Amino acid sequence: SHDTYGLGHIRRTMAIAKTLVTEGVNVLILTGSPIVGRFDFPTGVDFVRIPGMIKQGNESYIPHSIRVAPEYAMNIRQEIITATAKAFNPSLFIVDKAPLGLKREIVPTLHWFRQFRPETRVVLGLRDIMDDAASTREDWQRKDIYRAREELYSEVWVYGEQRYYDPVTEYGIPESTAPKLKFTGYIPRHIPAREHQEKFRREQKVGHKEKLVVVTTGGGGDGYDVLDTYLTMLEQYPEAPFRTIMVSGPFLPGDKQDELAERAKKLKVRFFTFFKKVEKIMAAADLVVSMGGYNTICEILSLKKTSLIIPRETPRLEQRIRAEVLSDQGVLEYLPWSNLAPTPLYDRIEHLLHNSQNMRDHLAEFPMPGLEFMRNRLQELRKDNS
Repeated sequence: SHDTYGLGHIRRTMAIAKTLVTEGVNVLILTGSPIVGRFDFPTGVDFVRIPGMIKQGNESYIPHSIRVAPEYAMNIRQEIITATAKAFNPSLFIVDKAPLGLKREIVPTLHWFRQFRPETRVVLGLRDIMDDAASTREDWQRKDIYRAREELYSEVWVYGEQRYYDPVTEYGIPESTAPKLKFTGYIPRHIPAREHQEKFRREQKVGHKEKLVVVTTGGGGDGYDVLDTYLTMLEQYPEAPFRTIMVSGPFLPGDKQDELAERAKKLKVRFFTFFKKVEKIMAAADLVVSMGGYNTICEILSLKKTSLIIPRETPRLEQRIRAEVLSDQGVLEYLPWSNLAPTPLYDRIEHLLHNSQNMRDHLAEFPMPGLEFMRNRLQELRKDNS
């Protein structure tokens, strides 16, 4: 899990690891996430931390902490990845999203598997939507991803439903590679027990009949505009008939966190920068307001929560496309980025807090089979190797 931006990659990786370890295997996570140590790891799961990199643009990265040239940091990452893969010698090697890693860092490892450990099943895990079709095709052609996927991967797990969005058609995946694609469905998250949800509301002094809105922007690196607009909305509508809990995310710059926290305090909004079990907060909500990252959407869908999604549209259209696709399924409502303003936001929140039965009916029927697919696939691979 290359983890150069946000929380989505490491949280998805953790969900997969916690599922696979129940099948009696050992799981070792290679990650660049600077906050991986804040999570709880079950017995059988451990991690190796590689130097973190900060994304400055679509193709530009600098080290997160160590003060060395980017090329030097990348060399360290590549050496650690290669050495760890050889030492651990896994039966199953899953690569999250980036087929070549960051700046081709896992290419030597993939070639080593192919030459010296061909029995290792090498899997590429892709989220449901990468970007718009034209941009994704251009990116994959420029980086020679089509050939790499054909030659270096045993199979590709797509963490979505083909009937909702078909990457084979959208991204021009060749017929020779298409059979490798296996659609897992969306990846579910832990659902806190109802008594835990009620306990959390009591701890936060939210009345039984009060409406609670939870606002979260994932890692927070690109979430300031959403959080700022939401607080501006409350400043303009001081008598808003609902309570708010806000989770900014750990990657929101410190000065902006301080500014938002001070405003939130004046508005009696409970403000967190990070909550390692954010599903605990979301489970207690009557409405979740968030951006449209894959991880957050899976948490919302798992918890069957009414939601208002505000998807970013740069540097990729991924979130906007996902919001459109899932809005068509009736499981969420979205506010286009161009409409992000206090009054439209307030109107949508008020409407959804009192008119969400149709959405909840669709959520109740929405499939989340991703982890069950992985358990079954692991059992199949074991039989193939026995």
